[in-house]
Amino acid sequence: MRLPLLAAALLACAPTALRAQSATVSDLAQILALEDRREFDGAALRRAAQHPDPLVRRWGARAVGRIGDRAGTPLLLELLQDPDTTVQAEAAFALGQLRDPAAVPALARRVAAFDAATSDDAGLEIVTALAKIGGPEAAQALDGLMRLHPPTVTSADLATPRALLEAWRLGPLAPAQRLVAFVRDGQGTWRRGAVYSAARLRLPSAAAALLDATQDADALTRQWAARALTAELADSGGMARAAFTARLRQLADDDDPQVRINALRALGTYADSSLAGTAAARLQDRDPNVTVQAAATLGALGGSRAVALLTERAAQGGTFALRHAALEGLVAAAPAAAVAATRTWGTDADWRLRATAAEVLGVAATPDVRPALEALAGDADARVVAAALAGLERAVPAGDTALRTRARAALAYPDVMVRAAAIDVLGREHDLALLPDLVGAYRSAAREAANDARLAAVQALADLAETSPEARQRVEREFLAAAGRSDDYLVRRAVAERFGAAVRERYWGPEGPIATGRSAADYQSLIRRYVLPPAGTPAPTATIETERGAIVVTLFGADAPITVDNFLRLADRRFFDNIRWHRVVPNFVIQGGDPRGDGNGGPGYVIRDEINRWRYDRGTLGMALSGPDTGGSQFFLTHSPQPHLDGRYTVFGRLASGADVLDRIVQGDRIRRITH
Repeated sequence: MRLPLLAAALLACAPTALRAQSATVSDLAQILALEDRREFDGAALRRAAQHPDPLVRRWGARAVGRIGDRAGTPLLLELLQDPDTTVQAEAAFALGQLRDPAAVPALARRVAAFDAATSDDAGLEIVTALAKIGGPEAAQALDGLMRLHPPTVTSADLATPRALLEAWRLGPLAPAQRLVAFVRDGQGTWRRGAVYSAARLRLPSAAAALLDATQDADALTRQWAARALTAELADSGGMARAAFTARLRQLADDDDPQVRINALRALGTYADSSLAGTAAARLQDRDPNVTVQAAATLGALGGSRAVALLTERAAQGGTFALRHAALEGLVAAAPAAAVAATRTWGTDADWRLRATAAEVLGVAATPDVRPALEALAGDADARVVAAALAGLERAVPAGDTALRTRARAALAYPDVMVRAAAIDVLGREHDLALLPDLVGAYRSAAREAANDARLAAVQALADLAETSPEARQRVEREFLAAAGRSDDYLVRRAVAERFGAAVRERYWGPEGPIATGRSAADYQSLIRRYVLPPAGTPAPTATIETERGAIVVTLFGADAPITVDNFLRLADRRFFDNIRWHRVVPNFVIQGGDPRGDGNGGPGYVIRDEINRWRYDRGTLGMALSGPDTGGSQFFLTHSPQPHLDGRYTVFGRLASGADVLDRIVQGDRIRRITH
């Protein structure tokens, strides 16, 4: 049977199209592998930069930023001239990640050529890159951009609002006068961005304008302005404290709960017990995270009323989150009262209360806390033991023989976080006699999945090496030379940071590339699944089922394929089932994914960051870190926009539904399961 001409033509073209896609998959997989290994391959990246497909050029540009080698700056500057504006945007973003001052002249020239209504992504990323790199020339370029638009005139321009939002990154070089003008007279996103930067910079000259901005119709502008009204700004800006506190007391009753939280947070900076009534009233707030912030604010304000209320809440405050906040507030307001409150916490059946008691006793550090901490250091739960050792380190001065003996014994403890805490105790002794113990602790931890003890040992040994030339020689000989090159690139990086890259090179060789354990086929599979899936394939989603309700997130597989794949694989393993949101900071983040529940747990491995151009708006899903490239299973969702997180943590999804659930979650609530 003869095929119709069109069908025959399509079949003839199909092999060509499939071959083209297969080649693109291979090209993108090679780039992804270089990113994952943190390997700067100049030849491969140049081939990517010259590829006919703009998708490959975009990936090549982003890879240079993720790898972090400034040898790629010239390549990115070439891509800044690419005919495809999406490639230009990715190149500008990568230049911002490299923070290479050599890129500033080219970026500044582009800004100088902006028209009066620049709104393309490339222009916005150029503005952000200049702010990230900083320096006089970058500051001058952004100031010149702001001069194009009077604060009182609205415009379709998006570059200037971006410059206002990012100006805080310039530090002392930020155009303060210009920011103040926009805080005072700007509108919409223009004013909002200026408020954010002026608040983060704590500009004294902006004090009066920020006070006025707390009455803006936009809730986010009010949030950011409220957070700025601290005692420090009132004093430095020549404002009467009473003017600020009066406004904060009004804002503590704002219709928006995030405004109430920020107002309470700022109110706490005044340490004035006469303001306790405002915080006390919010202990009954309808929003559970406002009540948590109210407890923290009461602790900062102090006074007999605050102490009485916090003592009551710590004893029987309802949720774990509120009781925890009350006890932490109590230790700030009245350490002796907090120590007394821990007596019941220290014997509670819930390990979380016992661990919190240990933390609070360490913060209180009064002479009578030692017996209680030593009792908790003998607890049956390793999480409590680790907290107690950390508390003893704070409460007991260095040189204490009994604590030293306890810490040496704890080096044999099976739990990695207990051993890490013991290493910290011994490390502060700066005693060369402990060198064998510290090296032995490192060797014992050399092959285990979690690297906390290894990293703690590196820090302790580096501190010891700094005490004398003899100590440095012995540490290098008995640790670096004798232990041999670590397979853990985070350990290699830590050694370079503390001992110097030259010392690491002498004993262990280069930091990279990283052994990822993935094959070329693995990277190609990731590309096919998340970056170039079959036509019509919907974006992946995940449902986080909690005891407060369900949160659905859309996942950004095309921008963070390794992170998304890791998250979904953990969900398939039921890794997240029945664990808690171990960290919730009101109007900031909810954080989960730790099977230990104390903030120190993970899956037993780490993945590399996949920093991308997505920004931290409300409900953004990000990877939690303890340093670059330390992600694993812990993740967070933002309550509100957090511009200071942009470009620092991997964004791999965003809230699709469940905003009300996000706001109701408090520390200690459970994740029932995550499905997809």
